[in-house]
Amino acid sequence: MRKLVIYLSSYKKESFLAPFFKLLEVVFDLIVPLVVARIIDVGIVNNDRIYILQQFLILLLMAAIGLACSFTAQFYAARASVGFATKVRQALFDHIQTLSFTELDTLGTDTLITRITDDVNQVQNGLNLGLRLLLRSPFIVIGAMVMAFMINVRCALIFVLAIPILFVVVFSIMLVSIPLFKKVQGHLDHVTGLTRENLTGVRVIRAFSQEESSVRDFDSANLALTKLNEFVGRISALLNPLTYLLINMATVFLIYKAGIEVNLGNLKQGQVVALYNYMAQIIVELIKLASLIITLNKSMACADRVASVFSLSSSMTYPEETKADNDNTDTAVAFEHVSFTYEGAGAASLSDVSFSVKRGQTVGIIGSTGSGKSTLVNLIARFYDATAGSVFLNGKNIKDYSRNDLCDRIGVVPQKSVLFKGTIRDNLHWGNPDATDEELWNALDIAQARDVVEAKEGCLNFDIAQNGRNLSGGQRQRLTIARALVKHPELLILDDSASALDFATDAALRKALHNYCKGTTTFLVSQRAASIRQANLILVLDDGSLVGTGTHDDLLEHCSIYQEIYYSQFPEERNKGRKEANV
Repeated sequence: MRKLVIYLSSYKKESFLAPFFKLLEVVFDLIVPLVVARIIDVGIVNNDRIYILQQFLILLLMAAIGLACSFTAQFYAARASVGFATKVRQALFDHIQTLSFTELDTLGTDTLITRITDDVNQVQNGLNLGLRLLLRSPFIVIGAMVMAFMINVRCALIFVLAIPILFVVVFSIMLVSIPLFKKVQGHLDHVTGLTRENLTGVRVIRAFSQEESSVRDFDSANLALTKLNEFVGRISALLNPLTYLLINMATVFLIYKAGIEVNLGNLKQGQVVALYNYMAQIIVELIKLASLIITLNKSMACADRVASVFSLSSSMTYPEETKADNDNTDTAVAFEHVSFTYEGAGAASLSDVSFSVKRGQTVGIIGSTGSGKSTLVNLIARFYDATAGSVFLNGKNIKDYSRNDLCDRIGVVPQKSVLFKGTIRDNLHWGNPDATDEELWNALDIAQARDVVEAKEGCLNFDIAQNGRNLSGGQRQRLTIARALVKHPELLILDDSASALDFATDAALRKALHNYCKGTTTFLVSQRAASIRQANLILVLDDGSLVGTGTHDDLLEHCSIYQEIYYSQFPEERNKGRKEANV
């Protein structure tokens, strides 16, 4: 929680005024039993109705002032807690954006969603209640004991004995429950993950008739969360009965002791009522404190989870400014003995890969599933850092580029097409916020997406649903390609971004890209040999190793892996070659 206190610095005034007005309310609450005692000992004993009426009006006035103080305290507490949560949530989101793919893969999307939503809300609730009640309850408990000493020292000793025992019980339960609340939030991460997986993959689940299996898995995880919540709830539920038992025992002993003092003439009847009222106030406040501690335990556990994300720094660092490019080299991209292993993976995804690409060349990357194609292009865009070796861009180590400069130079179309809620124009402007409509339509022409956009109501103003749910897979792919082209990058990476396109559209796209990208270095990742056969350079990967480099004709003659891939897609070519050999 201490790491998050800095986000409360803008609300110092509210953080002071909320408990201050609560303490004012407490002062009036502590005076009430004394006024009631006067009504009994003076007004009722002397049958002085005017005095009773005066004291009654004083009670009403104190109640009105106390209510005003309570409302004021609530206003400032709400303002501080909501503002604090807003700043924490924004800072957490900003911090997550700075993390590299390695940290994001390690943490997982599910726990990040839980921490930025539910955990922050729990911290907000805890802060709100803490500002209002954290000082009120102890102050009333201690204040009631002090007021009891002012009435009768012997009876007040009962308060001295009871209060420390109560605090020991309360804080013992708190120390036990805090770690358990952390486990509860961890189980909630798992349930959130299952929910997200089932909702996003609902079509696949139904296609394979796995509804019952999915329901069973969710029920199992939900039941585990429920049982853990019940276990923590039982421990927390001990607060009320234990405090009730101790307080009621103290109350019985207090009445017994006070009765003796009345008989001895050391205590008046109104003072006995005042002492009982103070004990009753302690009961009420300890009930509130018990509920508050449960909430604070949750919020402290959640605050630790949020703070743990802030304490996680990115494994990547970027210089503030990019050093001057090496204008003497015509090499656009070069890999020198590059190896890469994902965090927690048992084996390397890339092993000792070396190659160089000239500026303006089109590079095709092909290989079997899991051979490391996407990993290779991710290293070019510096989504990950190589675990060994170096990656060079324009003759300079890619680590010497600033983040913004690197992003400006490279346009990436990821393997999974991602579009955001908004219009088509909004999504295309991600590539270049200042792009004109003419530039947008030009990019759409190249991406073979003009007919898609023109068929939509409003054309560029057509609203895309979240994740592009109201578009087909091929339409999403073409729009993501257009978004990258609007950027006019010097290096374009297409990571299997035409897999949902038919062969005719794919061929038209490649032809348009060839004409458009004459000065652009282009990397084409594809499972189709036809998509890359015209590339200036083809890289063949197999199980993370670079097993072949060259043109289509060279690889078809010397690379067995490429031959296997190509002939599996064009078996007639193999048969044709055999016939020619026989002739």
